[in-house]
Amino acid sequence: MAEQLEHLLAVMALPAVSLGVIPFTATRTMWPAGTFNIFDDVEAGVELLSAQVTVTTPTEIGLYAQAFDRLGSFAVHGAPARALITRAAASLE
Repeated sequence: MAEQLEHLLAVMALPAVSLGVIPFTATRTMWPAGTFNIFDDVEAGVELLSAQVTVTTPTEIGLYAQAFDRLGSFAVHGAPARALITRAAASLE
């Protein structure tokens, strides 16, 4: 896990990367039901326990985009995110 956290710190500096971290202390009004990736406005991938599902229906992609925006509103970015990742990595030592 330490190497994964170090990798996150490295990629945060890339200009095309926006990385947000939801702190444990964040007040949330929703929790993700599963892992998902939004590739563009025509395809999303949803990882279930037993399969990877490709979603192509525009209304369903819209639901995942809304969930992404809501989850993103709980996240911190930039220096606060870097500090959380750095503390997590230090706790593994």
